[in-house]
Amino acid sequence: MVSQKITVKNMTGFHLRPAGILCKIAMNYKSKVQFQFNSVTANAKSVLSVLGAGVKNGDEIEVVCDGVDEEEALKAVIAGIENGLGE
Repeated sequence: MVSQKITVKNMTGFHLRPAGILCKIAMNYKSKVQFQFNSVTANAKSVLSVLGAGVKNGDEIEVVCDGVDEEEALKAVIAGIENGLGE
């Protein structure tokens, strides 16, 4: 299991479009991909789970990946968030 904290830079947080892009990135990997925000653990492969976390601009989340390709999954998800998830 690997994890990394990151601050969300999207001006509107994880609304529908960025949530969909995050899910698309996460679904490319066999590993379990989640993130933790406050007391919520969200499945990064589920748009509803990502939206339900209520992540806004400036919030810090911890991305957690566990599985055979966890390192690659973590790098891809972190890169996507750093690049604004299409915003």
